[in-house]
Amino acid sequence: MNITQTSNTSSSKKYNLVARARIYAIEAHSRINHRRKYSFEPYDVHLKDVVEIVSAVTDDEEIIAAAWLHDVVEDTSATFLNLEQEFGSSVAQLVSEVTDVSSPANGNRATRKALDRAHLAKASWRGKTVKLADLTDNCRDICSHDPEFAKVYLTEMSGLLEVLSDGHPVLFTKAMELMHKSAEALSLPLEVITAFQGIKRTNQSEFFHPDRTSNLFLKTFMARDIARILPSMDFPPSGTATDLMDKQKVPAVGIRHDGIVRAYVIQADPLQERTFRSDQLVDEESSFAEVILALTKHKICFVRMLGTVSGIITRDDIQHPFVRMWLFGIITMLEMQTTPLIERLWPEGTWTALLSKSRLEKAQTLLEERLRRNQQTTLLGCLQFSDKIQILIQNKEILNDLGFQSKRIAKRVCKDFESLRNNLAHAQDIVTHDFTQIARMAIRIESERH
Repeated sequence: MNITQTSNTSSSKKYNLVARARIYAIEAHSRINHRRKYSFEPYDVHLKDVVEIVSAVTDDEEIIAAAWLHDVVEDTSATFLNLEQEFGSSVAQLVSEVTDVSSPANGNRATRKALDRAHLAKASWRGKTVKLADLTDNCRDICSHDPEFAKVYLTEMSGLLEVLSDGHPVLFTKAMELMHKSAEALSLPLEVITAFQGIKRTNQSEFFHPDRTSNLFLKTFMARDIARILPSMDFPPSGTATDLMDKQKVPAVGIRHDGIVRAYVIQADPLQERTFRSDQLVDEESSFAEVILALTKHKICFVRMLGTVSGIITRDDIQHPFVRMWLFGIITMLEMQTTPLIERLWPEGTWTALLSKSRLEKAQTLLEERLRRNQQTTLLGCLQFSDKIQILIQNKEILNDLGFQSKRIAKRVCKDFESLRNNLAHAQDIVTHDFTQIARMAIRIESERH
């Protein structure tokens, strides 16, 4: 093969990898209607910006592919295993390096950012290069739209830059210059920028209050209630691992070193030993919310019992009756909170002005039927869950407290939650179509608890 042929082959390979990563990332974010926080533009606008920043300093196709994919595990239903199968272990590793490992269960924002910073410090120069591009684009966006939060972001950015100095030197220099320029524009003295200052979160609406949802459901159900036994074998892994997985009907087998499970293999690659990631492990007393958070990044979650990894949970285990009971109970309690809150904010039925005539007529028909059956209820009690949320999000404090960027997004998400509730009630599959809503609920619950 001559030099020209080699060049053409290399170029084709690069195009294929980068093009596939681009399509995969855009489709993954589009499926959940992911948009930028301030501009509401499709999220791929951010991805394109990050890729352009990276492409200006390198033609490494794996780095560029990782730039497209850098948020898919953190924000969508994709897992690291998905990326490894689609794009290879190197690209999956780069995405892993720039994906946050913390969860709300780790504590307040300052604590979580410290954990993520420590994780990022261990990244390769290529991973840090992707992160520098991400920081740069986010800094521009936040500082131009939200000066108040920009002060917090710049504080955290300064801490991250301390561990990103061995990323691409051009991008590191530009990120430092942008941080200084942005801080100056906000009249924020750089000497007072110290990393990991927390944000005090207010909860003025008292909706989704942890006291009302966590006391029973979050303490009663634990990871050990749904975990299956993780079969294991001594190092080195062998072809018998596949037989063991088939026999036990599990997608992984633990690998013992000196009698202790320290790694694992999977069905697709039974001879390749894999190490456990910290965000892939939960304790046996971890809440279902913590388990679900782990499963947002990985297809498999491992459970530590009595000091050793001996349990396994997959996304399919979310179909377990205990998890369905837990989810349905939380949704029910949330719905129960809406009625007194509406009555307090819109007394004497003034909330009726916020609903359409057709929705009110439907509730009125249901009210008449229930009264005919001698059931004690009110017109408000006959509204659908989505109707009640439609009323509540008219209050700006509640809209903000729920973390919605607009009423339109709030309405769409609430319809999705109603779909989840209906699928739970009718014993339908809740993993294939509802996992995003389940993950959103888990994130919210853990945020409230911590």
